[in-house]
Amino acid sequence: MFSGYPRRGAEHQYAQRAAEDIERLCSVRPNRRTGSAGNRAATSFFGRRVRRLGYDVDAMPFGCLDHPAASASLERGRFEVMASPYTLGCDVRAGLVAVSTVGQLARADCAGRILLLRGAICAEQLMPKNFVFYNPEQHRRVIALLEQKRPAAIVAATRRNPDLVGALDPFPLIVDGDFAIPCAHCRDRVGRELAKLAGRRVHLKIEGGRRRARGSNVVARRNAGAARKVVLTAHIDAYEDSPGASDNASGIAVLLLCAEMLADYGGALGVEIVALNGEDHYSAAGQMDYLGRYGDGMPGIALAVNVDDVGYVKGRTAYSLYGCAKRLGRRVGKALADYNGLVPGDPWHSGDHMIFVQAGVPAVAFTAELMDELMRTVTHTERDTPDIVNADKLVEVARALDGLVRAL
Repeated sequence: MFSGYPRRGAEHQYAQRAAEDIERLCSVRPNRRTGSAGNRAATSFFGRRVRRLGYDVDAMPFGCLDHPAASASLERGRFEVMASPYTLGCDVRAGLVAVSTVGQLARADCAGRILLLRGAICAEQLMPKNFVFYNPEQHRRVIALLEQKRPAAIVAATRRNPDLVGALDPFPLIVDGDFAIPCAHCRDRVGRELAKLAGRRVHLKIEGGRRRARGSNVVARRNAGAARKVVLTAHIDAYEDSPGASDNASGIAVLLLCAEMLADYGGALGVEIVALNGEDHYSAAGQMDYLGRYGDGMPGIALAVNVDDVGYVKGRTAYSLYGCAKRLGRRVGKALADYNGLVPGDPWHSGDHMIFVQAGVPAVAFTAELMDELMRTVTHTERDTPDIVNADKLVEVARALDGLVRAL
């Protein structure tokens, strides 16, 4: 059940619907990862709801990669390893080479061998090779070296890094459908034991694979012919096997409440409510599709609003501004000032608001005040369940956004 406090009238009904929506989004099968059957069920559900509210809906599909359930075995189960998402499969018996730094990798002879990566080189998950929004030079160098060295397969020994998004331990070093070397990952302690076999032949079997799939964003519009518009976004996908209650069924529930509250909106601005589909997909497939279809319309956006990881049972809701001129910033602050559960927060740059910010569009992002705690303990794991979300907080965010749109 959702945490909360006694409610009356319309607020109670809104909170009840938000709770039901999150339960529904978290129960789709197999999950909400982009391209999966559950993901398509979630976008269909969102589309039906906003159509019934009278919005014009665009849900054109885009192509993407999905991956079936995968498994890995090293030395016939002697070492516990996991197949990395989107990996190719393999069945390899080859010598083991172990490296722990980029320098060692540059000097290593690992062509046709099984490469164990551990230590400093595995400190953080590598960005996918073709990811356009953020891709550090060090990540690109490691990927280029791996492709140049041509190992038969890779095993990465990792451990949870509290400074990274997600609470996975171990985390997959490589999550990339464009990377052609089979990959598995294991706990750091397993890697220490495995390193003792360096120079010996080992047997790694990965049963994985990739399959072409379809996904869609859902774009709901009112007053679509207006010269200027406000865009409200949240991502509807979830990471792999996580229920994704906070990340980000909560944001989608807020959008559905906003769509209902704004159903009678008659102001001069157009309203675009967008369930983006791909924030947790290796290629940001939905975000790239949105930019490809509608990127030319960015200059007409008066304000973009992103909602992600709201409603955490602890703390309040934080909002942050990006590229807002002083007058717009004051207007946003005034519209949100009456909501006791909303507080100004620090900027964060890993969400969907950045596709607008990078295009010069002013933006506001809403997330949990204790987002860092969520990332350290819950995000991207099986612990991201509906009980960590407070439905009353979602209603408050929706009310604030309704007021903000009308104030603009």
